[in-house]
Amino acid sequence: MLGNFLEKFKRGLSKTREGLTGKISEVLRRKPELDEEALEEIEEILIRADVGVNATLRIIDRLRERLQEGPAPERTEDWVRALLEDELLEILRAVRSPNLKPSRTGPHVILVAGVNGSGKTTTIGKLACRYGARGKRVLLAACDTFRAAAIDQLSIWSERSGADIVRHRPGADAASVAFDALAAARSRDVDVVLIDTAGRLHTSINLMEELKKIRRVLGKCLPDAPHETLLVLDATTGQNAVAQARQFHADIGITGLVLAKLDGTARGGIVIAIADELGLPVSMVGMGEGRDDLSDFEPEAFVAALFKGD
Repeated sequence: MLGNFLEKFKRGLSKTREGLTGKISEVLRRKPELDEEALEEIEEILIRADVGVNATLRIIDRLRERLQEGPAPERTEDWVRALLEDELLEILRAVRSPNLKPSRTGPHVILVAGVNGSGKTTTIGKLACRYGARGKRVLLAACDTFRAAAIDQLSIWSERSGADIVRHRPGADAASVAFDALAAARSRDVDVVLIDTAGRLHTSINLMEELKKIRRVLGKCLPDAPHETLLVLDATTGQNAVAQARQFHADIGITGLVLAKLDGTARGGIVIAIADELGLPVSMVGMGEGRDDLSDFEPEAFVAALFKGD
């Protein structure tokens, strides 16, 4: 299983690998003794790759501590890379996300949020395809009533995936759509309900209140719903993704993150920053445009792809 993930991650993380571990390797080849100047260069590389300041400083301090333990002939490039690998894995394993599995009784409700252009609706479509391929009956709730195009886009994914869809006219109350979708899901014996919501900036008070209202309505219709609240983040935005996740989590309680467009950026270190600073798990990552290019996030595969991807 890990081998399949690793191959996907190797392909998807090529830009991040070049900008992160590739540049670190260049430093280590020039500075095989790993002096303080080399540590400063590695620190700058980690920060530029959006690993995050706090995580970077802790990693560098750990390297420095190991250097001060005394002479060690094995302190080669491989030694340093192995230590970096261990430090990154420790951060990611601390917030490992369980794979999303629908409950056996009643619809499993997944609320999906994100800012405009993050890849939210596409992620929902890929999830619908994934669950459909596993034999689950899926229903899509078009609660992004702000844009008519969003409803049309979700309808296309409904056709592609074979999922049912509940949609109202543009401008309708989003919480009403969620209510009708959940009622339909219960009457049709649906396994998974995927709720699309309007893209919004994390600083938009009115739209954040709309999300809270949707959550309240779902909870009244079905205890414990939504069972998952996913935030889709655009990996290419770097540190701004951390700010988005922090505010969304404070407002609606995020249970997992989906990092989209990871294959299109050299800033994949943002995965580390999010895990370290927010303690939120990255549940899935998008690494391509195809319907199957949404993978469960595996810390071991992610780190291995960075350090053993050549």
